[in-house]
Amino acid sequence: MKNKKLRLAIVGLLSILLAASSVTPLANAAKTGTVILHEPNPLSGFNSSVTGFNLVTNATIGYLTGNGFGYYDSTRTWVQNTTFGSYKIVSNKATDFRVQYTVAPGRLWSDGTPIKGIDLLSTHMIFSRDYAKAAGLGDWAAGDKMAFNAAGLSSSTYSLYQTGDPVLSADEMSVTFRYKQKFPDWWLSPIGPRPVHAYTLNAEGKTALQTVAENEAARNRWYAAFKAKDTDLLKKIGTIWSTAYNNPDVNAATTNPLLWVGNGGFTVVSAIKGQSVTLKANPLYNSGPKISGDIKNIIQKFVADGNPVVQALGNGEISLYSGQQTADGVAALKKLSGVTTVGGLGGAYEHVDLRSGGYFGSGGTPYTGLFAGNGQKATDLRRAFLLCVPRQEIVEKLIATINPEIPPLRSVTVPSHQDAKYAKIIAANGSSYYVGTQDSLNRRALSLVQKYQKNAVKNPLKVNFLVPGNNARRAAQALLLKANLAKCGFDVDLDTQVDWSPKLRDSKYDATFFAWAASSTAQGSIRANWRSDGSNNYSGSNSGPGLDAILDDVFGRPMSDAVLSTAFIKIEREVFGRAYTLPLYQHPAVTAYDTDLKGVKQSSLTPVKEWNFWDWKY
Repeated sequence: MKNKKLRLAIVGLLSILLAASSVTPLANAAKTGTVILHEPNPLSGFNSSVTGFNLVTNATIGYLTGNGFGYYDSTRTWVQNTTFGSYKIVSNKATDFRVQYTVAPGRLWSDGTPIKGIDLLSTHMIFSRDYAKAAGLGDWAAGDKMAFNAAGLSSSTYSLYQTGDPVLSADEMSVTFRYKQKFPDWWLSPIGPRPVHAYTLNAEGKTALQTVAENEAARNRWYAAFKAKDTDLLKKIGTIWSTAYNNPDVNAATTNPLLWVGNGGFTVVSAIKGQSVTLKANPLYNSGPKISGDIKNIIQKFVADGNPVVQALGNGEISLYSGQQTADGVAALKKLSGVTTVGGLGGAYEHVDLRSGGYFGSGGTPYTGLFAGNGQKATDLRRAFLLCVPRQEIVEKLIATINPEIPPLRSVTVPSHQDAKYAKIIAANGSSYYVGTQDSLNRRALSLVQKYQKNAVKNPLKVNFLVPGNNARRAAQALLLKANLAKCGFDVDLDTQVDWSPKLRDSKYDATFFAWAASSTAQGSIRANWRSDGSNNYSGSNSGPGLDAILDDVFGRPMSDAVLSTAFIKIEREVFGRAYTLPLYQHPAVTAYDTDLKGVKQSSLTPVKEWNFWDWKY
């Protein structure tokens, strides 16, 4: 009976999502050079480097519209983008590590302006704490509001290890950046080109594209301001960089075209909040792999996962899909004529997070709810909640039916398919506390709750739970979670929000689940999630200087596998011991696309389906 009720609830939800999806027939357009990409989560902004805008949907647009010094291929291998430029170590001393980046001659911005090394200096303007303080753009150490509201100010290798001002070469095509030390994955830095001439013109009040000569003059004005640390101009640019790009509504006739100057394969044309983003091919693109296909337009369409997207693919209203399907959805995809469906193991992992403090970044508020702080009561209640999350049931009913090889996940640092390392870590990371039959876990959870609420089953503790919407699998997951937590003395209010990403910072929620999507293989990527001031630490967890120090160590020096595994165990023992999170499972990969669309290759890193857009063709 319970399963029947759950299935009926999911069917009802899918009907609502289908009615709200507003899919527009575009099948004919697709066959003439347009690819329609599926995204379940609406775009919240075009600059994913701004604090609070680190969303896969946002980053995907950045990938399509901008190129730098490298990218990952479908095998998780880093590929240097020698078409754009090159980099090399020019000093490898213990306390003086320097890397020179060189832009290849002839690279162009989409407005025809040649790209120079000067454009790389924008990295320093945005991500250097020392430069910000010297230029009057905010003192990070003092807790100032920063002119450039960059998430990387707290968590990038550049912000932490860079020292001194970069040095521009005489021909203005190379820049040498200096660091206090060598660090792991040093090539995965935010160093890349940004159109400083467009920033400057925008700050000066221009609202139209200018001539190449005017653009180069504007770049020279920016460079002069950069060297002089001109607070007035740089602050204006900071406001533009931090706010102007993060409007999910773009009208081609009225939005300032200077915002969309880029060097990627495509440029933004328009966007409708909650519905779509339209891009067109950049005819001057020469900063990345050569375009071998014939795609002229890309439309990023926001359509609910589940039945709506299956119907959209079947009707030719979506060309390329990758998402979080149910077993029924996967079966329906495989039955579609003219659609190719592939699976595998994804790079994202699902997790339940419990809030324990306020989000440190802009837009955050203090948290004083049920799970606040690291006192015994708050920790006990967090442990009880996570013990009662029916992880095994969720995996068996929602994941194993898609990929039976995926187990309940027990690590937040290593994916389950890294067999030897994963086994070593879960044997000592404290995750065994959350292992057992669900009945035994429920009893332990209820015992903890009853220390503070004796009649907890009849008079349960209220929990406000943020549920990411537009996703049938997560809707089913939320129902399973709510039902079991009621047995442990928690009354979970499921607040489903389609535009959920910005709400992760909202302290009115006690808990949520979503997925961390891996975008790189960097050794220290975990730091941003769990450091007390980490840019991805939405739950406000703060275990103190001990955990911060371990995270900094992993982030700051190359380690052997053995040393790294030991560090990961220390991190996870703290995270699991404080009951900040519970990993649920790695996502089963599901990608489906119009069989006529050639060149599609699924990756386990983000962007999953767009990483080789240059190969697409009909």
